[in-house]
Amino acid sequence: MSSDPLALAAVVAWCFAVALAGGVVGLVLGNIRIPAIVAVASNPAAGAGANIGISGVAATAAAIVHIRAGRIDWRIFAWMAPPSILGAVVGGYAAGLLPDTVLLAAIGATLLYFGVDLLRPHERRVRSEADDGPDISGVVLSGLGIGLLGGLIGLILGALRMPALLRYVGGGAHRAVGTNLAVGVCVGVAGVIGHAPAGVDWDLLLLGSAASVPGALLGSRLTGRLSERALLRAIGVMLIVAGSAMLLQAAL
Repeated sequence: MSSDPLALAAVVAWCFAVALAGGVVGLVLGNIRIPAIVAVASNPAAGAGANIGISGVAATAAAIVHIRAGRIDWRIFAWMAPPSILGAVVGGYAAGLLPDTVLLAAIGATLLYFGVDLLRPHERRVRSEADDGPDISGVVLSGLGIGLLGGLIGLILGALRMPALLRYVGGGAHRAVGTNLAVGVCVGVAGVIGHAPAGVDWDLLLLGSAASVPGALLGSRLTGRLSERALLRAIGVMLIVAGSAMLLQAAL
């Protein structure tokens, strides 16, 4: 981890701001936190490990609220969490074996995907209670695949998991959001475990977590007061810029 106090102060401020924005839109937004984390980390893999841990802490704070409100589909959670954990552990371990340039390229490509996805208009189909029962194989495979990718690049990938959950969870989007965060907690913990053999920037994880929790709590109180669409568009632009920069860094 960088010893530059100004760089660390900037990362703390960024983690707080990201958590604040995430609280407003109901996402952890680790995908816009990770460029700053990787920039000051000892290496990309250690930074990815710290970032997924910070995301897990932020998701835990949010998930507690949803558990108390009864917005978790525990059946879907029981099917999705175990393969997500397995995938995240394997992906986290694999990240330590990859060259830094390959990992940077993978992170950069993922950021570009999320940036473009946020900027283009699209509709999500929300499953209704009248639909048939959930496709368990789809739940398991989605959990495994997204957990593997998330562990590899240091993200819990809640934004990527949401479309799958909206297909499988009845009772509206709120239950999908709550279930998503609960699974995200598991992915965060498993991702850190997977990254641990190759090394995790623990001090960075601690600093980022300490800044993210109050930001997420404050952001959740601002939900509905800001334009979510305008915020998501701004995030999309930042992701495209950050992803392009990481791909350029990997190519040089």
